[in-house]
Amino acid sequence: MEVSVLNINGQETGKKVTLDESIFGIEPNEHVLWLAVKQYLANQRQGTAKSKERSEHRGSTRKLGRQKGGGGARRGDINSPLLVGGGRVFGPKPRDYSFKLNKKTSLLARKSALSQAAKENQIIVVEDFKFDAPKTKEFVNIAKNLKVDSKKILLVLPEADKNVYLSARNLKSAKVIMANAINTYAVLRADAVVMTEGALNSLHELFVK
Repeated sequence: MEVSVLNINGQETGKKVTLDESIFGIEPNEHVLWLAVKQYLANQRQGTAKSKERSEHRGSTRKLGRQKGGGGARRGDINSPLLVGGGRVFGPKPRDYSFKLNKKTSLLARKSALSQAAKENQIIVVEDFKFDAPKTKEFVNIAKNLKVDSKKILLVLPEADKNVYLSARNLKSAKVIMANAINTYAVLRADAVVMTEGALNSLHELFVK
Protein backbone atom coordinates (compact mmCIF):
# COMPACT_ATOMS: atom_id res chain seq x y z
CA MET A 1 0.00 0.00 0.00
CA GLU A 2 1.38 3.41 -1.02
CA VAL A 3 0.74 6.52 1.04
CA SER A 4 1.54 10.11 0.10
CA VAL A 5 3.92 11.98 2.40
CA LEU A 6 2.53 15.31 3.63
CA ASN A 7 4.29 18.28 5.16
CA ILE A 8 3.12 19.95 8.38
CA ASN A 9 1.00 22.33 6.28
CA GLY A 10 -1.05 19.39 5.06
CA GLN A 11 0.28 19.64 1.50
CA GLU A 12 1.57 16.72 -0.55
CA THR A 13 5.34 16.73 -0.97
CA GLY A 14 5.31 14.56 -4.07
CA LYS A 15 6.96 11.72 -2.16
CA LYS A 16 5.28 8.39 -1.49
CA VAL A 17 6.13 5.63 0.94
CA THR A 18 5.14 1.99 0.79
CA LEU A 19 3.62 0.55 3.95
CA ASP A 20 5.15 -2.86 4.59
CA GLU A 21 2.56 -5.59 4.03
CA SER A 22 3.96 -7.65 6.91
CA ILE A 23 3.15 -4.79 9.32
CA PHE A 24 0.23 -2.90 7.79
CA GLY A 25 -1.33 -5.54 5.53
CA ILE A 26 -2.03 -8.61 7.65
CA GLU A 27 -5.46 -9.92 8.60
CA PRO A 28 -6.16 -8.51 12.11
CA ASN A 29 -6.44 -11.18 14.80
CA GLU A 30 -9.34 -10.07 17.03
CA HIS A 31 -8.58 -12.47 19.89
CA VAL A 32 -4.97 -11.32 20.11
CA LEU A 33 -6.12 -7.68 20.04
CA TRP A 34 -8.47 -8.44 22.95
CA LEU A 35 -5.65 -10.06 24.92
CA ALA A 36 -3.32 -7.12 24.36
CA VAL A 37 -5.93 -4.53 25.40
CA LYS A 38 -6.83 -6.63 28.44
CA GLN A 39 -3.16 -6.81 29.44
CA TYR A 40 -2.62 -3.07 28.96
CA LEU A 41 -5.64 -2.12 31.09
CA ALA A 42 -4.78 -4.71 33.75
CA ASN A 43 -1.24 -3.36 33.99
CA GLN A 44 -2.63 0.14 34.65
CA ARG A 45 -4.52 -1.01 37.75
CA GLN A 46 -2.94 0.03 41.04
CA GLY A 47 -4.30 -2.91 43.01
CA THR A 48 -4.23 -0.97 46.29
CA ALA A 49 -7.85 -1.58 47.38
CA LYS A 50 -7.93 -2.82 50.98
CA SER A 51 -10.59 -3.42 53.65
CA LYS A 52 -10.14 -4.50 57.27
CA GLU A 53 -11.05 -7.95 58.49
CA ARG A 54 -12.30 -8.49 62.03
CA SER A 55 -8.79 -9.20 63.35
CA GLU A 56 -7.58 -5.78 62.13
CA HIS A 57 -10.26 -3.69 63.89
CA ARG A 58 -9.77 -2.13 67.30
CA GLY A 59 -12.40 -3.11 69.80
CA SER A 60 -13.17 -5.22 72.83
CA THR A 61 -13.10 -8.98 72.46
CA ARG A 62 -15.82 -9.43 75.08
CA LYS A 63 -18.60 -11.72 73.91
CA LEU A 64 -21.71 -9.55 73.51
CA GLY A 65 -24.43 -12.14 74.01
CA ARG A 66 -25.11 -15.76 74.71
CA GLN A 67 -24.29 -18.35 72.05
CA LYS A 68 -27.81 -19.68 71.68
CA GLY A 69 -31.35 -18.58 72.39
CA GLY A 70 -30.96 -14.94 71.36
CA GLY A 71 -33.09 -15.30 68.25
CA GLY A 72 -30.42 -14.06 65.87
CA ALA A 73 -27.15 -15.11 64.31
CA ARG A 74 -24.31 -16.17 66.57
CA ARG A 75 -21.79 -13.40 67.08
CA GLY A 76 -18.81 -12.90 69.28
CA ASP A 77 -17.13 -9.55 69.87
CA ILE A 78 -17.96 -6.08 68.55
CA ASN A 79 -15.66 -6.62 65.56
CA SER A 80 -17.94 -9.28 64.09
CA PRO A 81 -18.82 -8.78 60.41
CA LEU A 82 -22.47 -9.17 61.42
CA LEU A 83 -22.43 -5.84 63.26
CA VAL A 84 -22.24 -2.28 61.94
CA GLY A 85 -18.63 -1.13 62.26
CA GLY A 86 -17.30 -4.65 62.28
CA GLY A 87 -14.82 -6.25 59.93
CA ARG A 88 -15.56 -7.23 56.35
CA VAL A 89 -15.76 -10.81 55.12
CA PHE A 90 -13.55 -11.65 52.12
CA GLY A 91 -12.81 -7.99 51.41
CA PRO A 92 -10.27 -6.81 48.79
CA LYS A 93 -6.57 -7.04 49.52
CA PRO A 94 -3.64 -5.41 47.71
CA ARG A 95 -2.73 -7.48 44.66
CA ASP A 96 -0.94 -7.27 41.34
CA TYR A 97 -3.33 -7.48 38.37
CA SER A 98 -0.63 -7.44 35.69
CA PHE A 99 0.13 -10.43 33.50
CA LYS A 100 2.50 -11.18 30.65
CA LEU A 101 1.98 -11.97 26.99
CA ASN A 102 4.35 -13.94 24.81
CA LYS A 103 6.57 -11.77 22.61
CA LYS A 104 5.11 -13.22 19.43
CA THR A 105 1.56 -12.60 20.67
CA SER A 106 2.37 -9.00 21.60
CA LEU A 107 4.03 -8.43 18.22
CA LEU A 108 1.05 -9.91 16.35
CA ALA A 109 -1.32 -7.68 18.33
CA ARG A 110 0.56 -4.50 17.38
CA LYS A 111 0.73 -5.54 13.74
CA SER A 112 -3.00 -6.35 13.81
CA ALA A 113 -3.80 -2.92 15.27
CA LEU A 114 -1.67 -1.12 12.65
CA SER A 115 -3.19 -3.22 9.85
CA GLN A 116 -6.66 -2.35 11.12
CA ALA A 117 -5.76 1.35 11.11
CA ALA A 118 -4.35 1.08 7.56
CA LYS A 119 -7.46 -0.74 6.37
CA GLU A 120 -9.62 2.10 7.72
CA ASN A 121 -7.34 4.77 6.12
CA GLN A 122 -6.29 6.14 9.49
CA ILE A 123 -2.56 6.19 8.74
CA ILE A 124 -1.09 9.60 7.85
CA VAL A 125 2.61 9.99 7.03
CA VAL A 126 4.28 13.38 7.44
CA GLU A 127 7.79 14.69 6.95
CA ASP A 128 10.05 14.72 10.01
CA PHE A 129 9.66 17.94 11.96
CA LYS A 130 10.80 19.56 15.19
CA PHE A 131 9.66 22.45 17.37
CA ASP A 132 12.14 25.09 18.55
CA ALA A 133 10.15 25.46 21.77
CA PRO A 134 7.01 23.93 23.32
CA LYS A 135 4.03 25.55 21.61
CA THR A 136 0.57 23.99 21.88
CA LYS A 137 -0.75 26.43 19.27
CA GLU A 138 1.71 25.08 16.69
CA PHE A 139 0.63 21.51 17.39
CA VAL A 140 -3.03 22.49 17.02
CA ASN A 141 -2.25 24.19 13.70
CA ILE A 142 -0.57 21.04 12.40
CA ALA A 143 -3.63 18.99 13.42
CA LYS A 144 -5.88 21.46 11.59
CA ASN A 145 -3.68 21.37 8.47
CA LEU A 146 -3.86 17.58 8.46
CA LYS A 147 -7.64 17.78 9.07
CA VAL A 148 -7.48 15.63 12.20
CA ASP A 149 -8.11 18.35 14.80
CA SER A 150 -11.55 16.90 15.62
CA LYS A 151 -10.19 13.36 16.06
CA LYS A 152 -8.20 11.45 18.64
CA ILE A 153 -4.62 11.69 17.38
CA LEU A 154 -1.71 9.36 17.99
CA LEU A 155 1.55 10.98 16.85
CA VAL A 156 4.38 8.47 16.42
CA LEU A 157 7.95 9.84 16.51
CA PRO A 158 11.23 8.01 15.86
CA GLU A 159 12.72 9.24 19.13
CA ALA A 160 11.82 11.33 22.16
CA ASP A 161 11.23 15.02 21.40
CA LYS A 162 10.54 17.04 24.54
CA ASN A 163 9.23 20.12 22.73
CA VAL A 164 6.70 18.16 20.67
CA TYR A 165 5.63 16.14 23.73
CA LEU A 166 5.09 19.27 25.84
CA SER A 167 3.20 20.93 22.99
CA ALA A 168 0.64 18.09 22.93
CA ARG A 169 0.48 17.38 26.65
CA ASN A 170 -2.42 19.73 27.37
CA LEU A 171 -4.59 18.31 24.59
CA LYS A 172 -6.94 15.52 25.70
CA SER A 173 -7.38 14.28 22.13
CA ALA A 174 -3.65 13.96 21.36
CA LYS A 175 -1.00 11.49 22.46
CA VAL A 176 2.66 11.45 21.46
CA ILE A 177 4.56 8.17 21.54
CA MET A 178 7.90 6.84 20.33
CA ALA A 179 7.96 4.14 17.66
CA ASN A 180 9.68 1.62 19.94
CA ALA A 181 7.02 2.15 22.62
CA ILE A 182 3.95 1.86 20.39
CA ASN A 183 1.24 -0.33 21.90
CA THR A 184 -1.97 -1.95 20.70
CA TYR A 185 -4.28 0.03 23.00
CA ALA A 186 -2.96 3.42 21.85
CA VAL A 187 -3.35 2.52 18.17
CA LEU A 188 -6.89 1.14 18.57
CA ARG A 189 -7.98 4.14 20.65
CA ALA A 190 -6.83 6.68 18.03
CA ASP A 191 -8.95 7.89 15.13
CA ALA A 192 -5.87 9.05 13.24
CA VAL A 193 -2.34 7.63 13.49
CA VAL A 194 0.12 10.30 12.34
CA MET A 195 3.62 9.00 11.69
CA THR A 196 6.76 10.78 10.64
CA GLU A 197 8.96 9.20 7.97
CA GLY A 198 11.57 8.47 10.61
CA ALA A 199 9.00 6.71 12.80
CA LEU A 200 7.93 4.56 9.86
CA ASN A 201 11.53 3.46 9.33
CA SER A 202 11.89 2.73 13.05
CA LEU A 203 8.76 0.57 13.00
CA HIS A 204 10.15 -1.36 10.03
CA GLU A 205 13.41 -2.02 11.90
CA LEU A 206 11.48 -3.01 15.03
CA PHE A 207 8.98 -5.40 13.45
CA VAL A 208 10.77 -6.81 10.41
CA LYS A 209 13.59 -9.12 11.41
